[in-house]
Amino acid sequence: MARERPGTFGTPATAALMRAGVTFEVHTYHHDPDADSFGLEAAAALGRPAGQVYKTLLVDTGAGLAVGVVPVDRQLDMKGLAAALGVKKVTMAQPTDAERSSGMVVGGISPVGQRKALPTVLDESIHQHESVLISGGRRGLDIELAPEDLIRLTRGRCAPIARR
Repeated sequence: MARERPGTFGTPATAALMRAGVTFEVHTYHHDPDADSFGLEAAAALGRPAGQVYKTLLVDTGAGLAVGVVPVDRQLDMKGLAAALGVKKVTMAQPTDAERSSGMVVGGISPVGQRKALPTVLDESIHQHESVLISGGRRGLDIELAPEDLIRLTRGRCAPIARR
């Protein structure tokens, strides 16, 4: 994969990857504001299996926000994420809270380059892929990188947090 040239798609996510020296590839597509699912739209537009494209979801633990990263063709298992975080329960974060915390718009929130580092759990299925795609920090922009780099950069842990 090629590294992004400075200034090409400057988002906090691409800047964080460049600072870390991570090899990644940027993929762009025309975002349809009427799309029902941002993640499934990205997978279809980029011609990738939905299981290789991951979405970033922010949750409220009652003591603060946390991040769950799951394939776009699956749902977040709230009980599984709560268990992985060591809390009793989690609820979806309010969109305004997610945007304020991450510095990115819902539908474009990346697990990398957020304003505030949050506890992050990635679905264990991530290990099945040589590379995965995540949001690049805005709608219509995805980043492809190695799962190991994503786990390392987010200081994330892997657990079974996705369900069909």
